Amino acid sequence: MHIRDWPQDERPREKLLHRGPSVLSDAELLAIFLGSGLAGSDAVATSRQLLSRHGPLRALLERSPTELMELPGIGAARACKLSAALELGSRYLAAGLERGEALTDPQSAGRYFAQRLRGLPHEVFAALFLDTRHRAIAFEELFRGTVDGAEVHPREVVRRALAHNAAALIVGHNHPSGNGEPSAADRAITARLKQALSLVEVRLLDHFVIGDGLPVSLAARGWL
Repeated sequence: MHIRDWPQDERPREKLLHRGPSVLSDAELLAIFLGSGLAGSDAVATSRQLLSRHGPLRALLERSPTELMELPGIGAARACKLSAALELGSRYLAAGLERGEALTDPQSAGRYFAQRLRGLPHEVFAALFLDTRHRAIAFEELFRGTVDGAEVHPREVVRRALAHNAAALIVGHNHPSGNGEPSAADRAITARLKQALSLVEVRLLDHFVIGDGLPVSLAARGWL
């Protein structure tokens, strides 16, 4: 049965229009971009096959456009659409931080770090520098490591904060293993950074650890 023959309230596009995108499954969202499926299969069924064989969703969409276009049912045009959609999402997340608005929702910073750092094959430690009104000044990747970790130097973080004339900052790093649970070393470097930054009157607002799930906030855990 073609999707157009489904009951109207079960078709992905109609569900999105009437109930919002959050109610759609991963396969249904992907099907909207595909538009149609492989021969003898509708777009949702094709999407389910793609997710089953090449997923989950994050693993599928982290592929480069060239890799995506080689998968059955995608091709060059659809690979470009998917990659463009991801980039639009990334720019949307960055837009509020980059247009000088005050950061009032700490979790938006966590999502921003996740967008920038998740999926990298090596550990990266980055900082978001803020002014006195907690508006973004700059985002910098400060340290890179192997799959096992990155060595963080508080002196360099302080130097960059002063260079930006920052009043506060939020830091974050990714765990390439996908395990977002902060380690003892993560807690230790957070304490060292907070102490070093306080000497130059710069506040460390949070430290996010990026794994496969939601960003983990050390401030929310009471460790900062």
